Amino acid sequence: MSKSVQPREKVRSKKYKEKALMVDAAKLYSISDAAELVSKLSTTKFDATAEAHVRINADTTQADQLVRTTVNLPHGTGKVVRIAAFVPDDLIDEAKKAGAVIAGNDDLVKAIEKGEINFDIAVAVPAMMKNLGKIAKTLGQKGLMPNPKAGTVSDNITKTIEALKKGRIECKMDKFGIIHVPFGKISFGGKKLAENLEALIAGIVEARPTGIKNSYILSVTIAPTMGPGVKVQL
Repeated sequence: MSKSVQPREKVRSKKYKEKALMVDAAKLYSISDAAELVSKLSTTKFDATAEAHVRINADTTQADQLVRTTVNLPHGTGKVVRIAAFVPDDLIDEAKKAGAVIAGNDDLVKAIEKGEINFDIAVAVPAMMKNLGKIAKTLGQKGLMPNPKAGTVSDNITKTIEALKKGRIECKMDKFGIIHVPFGKISFGGKKLAENLEALIAGIVEARPTGIKNSYILSVTIAPTMGPGVKVQL
């Protein structure tokens, strides 16, 4: 008779355990208190990212309950994003001046077909979308395909690129109904993190799908990239 295998308990570092003692696991913290606390919880020496995990009361198999929106963070994410712009020839210079690291059309498509993907976000003007068929699967698998719902397909490409450079982020649920999204760097400090978190939650509330009739946001937890989480009171 075979013995049942017990799941191995996750081993936490001494530093993690020390940081965890700073958090009351049973408490819901106000946005300002949670942000101030999370700014002190990173266990790494590098400037960690502050992350929010928002659990939505949604049936992810229903199209009218899916949450997908964009939010402009007042202080940005603290991350330098590399943007590729799919634009006609007459907009290439404009896109680069706005902050795109790469801009082009057929040449850019060919480069991606060869495996050259040296960017974090792709944007496109609507007229260029038909040209992306050859690379749609490649970009889609990496979460890089321009999409109107993500705010990355626009006639005003300059405004779109500038907004992304300043800290506009995309929020969408995973298959478990949770939105995982960065909202700043630990070095921002409590005040700036709180202001970013307020904007993030407000944006998600505003994007409430019509199909969700009962409670909407079930919980919000914030944490550094490596460190304990803090539960936020809405």
